[in-house]
Amino acid sequence: MKKAFLLASILFVSVISTACINNFAVQELNNKAKEFMDKGDYVSAIERLKSSVDLDGSVFETQYNLAVAYTKAEDYLNAIDTYNVAIKLNPDFADSYYSRAVCEENLVKDIISGYLKVNDEGVIEKVEQVNDDADLSEQSKNSLSDSDIKMLTNLLNDAISDYGIYLDKVGTIDDKTYVENKIKELQQLLAEYTRKTE
Repeated sequence: MKKAFLLASILFVSVISTACINNFAVQELNNKAKEFMDKGDYVSAIERLKSSVDLDGSVFETQYNLAVAYTKAEDYLNAIDTYNVAIKLNPDFADSYYSRAVCEENLVKDIISGYLKVNDEGVIEKVEQVNDDADLSEQSKNSLSDSDIKMLTNLLNDAISDYGIYLDKVGTIDDKTYVENKIKELQQLLAEYTRKTE
């Protein structure tokens, strides 16, 4: 399945150069997490970063790094929650909005393709067994529940908003056209699902 991806500018923020980190243990955990991230071992990186957050949850870089690790591990729900924390700590860091939009968009794709469903309480759940036929995406589109469609419209609105905030915060960027096209694509998808609820 094709997923939205993080921009090359979304990098694992190193805490080595951050003067505000006085706690050696937090630095060590972040450094070890970076090593795991570089190796593609996102589960181990997440565990180190969660331990770092337990020691000091007020460090923006740790929260952002944890969100990136969740994103790389395709755990989009935890990534979004953690980007929310990072954004509260540093609302001016544009890449947090872009990265959160990527997660929201990937959740949309997973719901449409049938890998995830929304239960009656509005909670996103993994589908136990997914048929990998080429027609799965089309079958899923036709079998989306009202809860699925409601979640899709919320996620699409959030992703469109986050991509827009990203554009507003970064000013001139090389990928401006790409992000603007991404917003248009999501707006079209939103219009399609909004019609289904009318």
